[in-house]
Amino acid sequence: MSAACVVAVDVGGTTLKGGLCDREAALLHRERRATPRDSSEALVDGICALVDALAAEGRARFGEDGVAGVGLGVPGLVDEARGAALRAVNLPWRDLPLADLVAERCGLPVALGHDVRAAAAAEAALGAGRGAGDVLFVAIGTGIGGAIVAGGRPYGGAHGRAGEIGHTVVDPDGPPCACGARGCVEALASAAAIERAYAETGAGDGASAREVAALAGAHDPAARAVWDRAVAALAAGLADASMLLDPARIVVGGGLAEAGPALLDPLAAAVAERLTLGAAPRIVGAQLGAEAGCRGAALLAWRALDRAAVAG
Repeated sequence: MSAACVVAVDVGGTTLKGGLCDREAALLHRERRATPRDSSEALVDGICALVDALAAEGRARFGEDGVAGVGLGVPGLVDEARGAALRAVNLPWRDLPLADLVAERCGLPVALGHDVRAAAAAEAALGAGRGAGDVLFVAIGTGIGGAIVAGGRPYGGAHGRAGEIGHTVVDPDGPPCACGARGCVEALASAAAIERAYAETGAGDGASAREVAALAGAHDPAARAVWDRAVAALAAGLADASMLLDPARIVVGGGLAEAGPALLDPLAAAVAERLTLGAAPRIVGAQLGAEAGCRGAALLAWRALDRAAVAG
């Protein structure tokens, strides 16, 4: 029997999301585990344990040769050519040859990629970007990640940093960002930034970004000011990116995208107002939700296997 599935793992700062995916990157089986963060060794052990469990499930379903390989999506800086996880703010590794380590221990070929870029590829091929070809994907959560899909393929740039819209400076006098700059989109428009800014107004402490959005819609003055500033900062970053990249579509994902029209409608209007040289790209909400990273990791694995088959 030819291989029916791949193991796909989306490595997050708090959760390892794994699954078995078929050729179309449909999820056939899902598992979640807490991310071990005590050391790089513990983290690799946790990833390998999840890969082994998923591979065992795949072999039980499809036979001993039913699992073709592994796709891993990881955060931070990634050297995809070497299969190395270089650095992540929330995970304990530096220049770790993760693909080789997992392949050696689990006995399967491993393809490693950037988690947001993998999610972008999945949304472009299977979700809200389907049919667009050129897509800018933005994930808004605790931070803000981004990725570019050009001609249907993820684009990483010369150093793997392409698409990092969260660290585009839109207000040089703005609040400090964790990256060391000031006034980045992430420092103004991420969920963490919105929550922090609302708490600083004195109107309420502990409100989530989604709650701030709801309060803004209910005409709470403090929430409205915080929300409007966040939307303006995000619009500035997206407008600049649109002028440079000319995407057919901008797909907005992450937890904050669940605010729906409260975010997307004013964001689209603000981007359109800034783009004076032509029509603005469509701005739509992501469709794949929390599955995007896993399904993107599966696409990464299948592409690597196809390349190996052609080369061999």
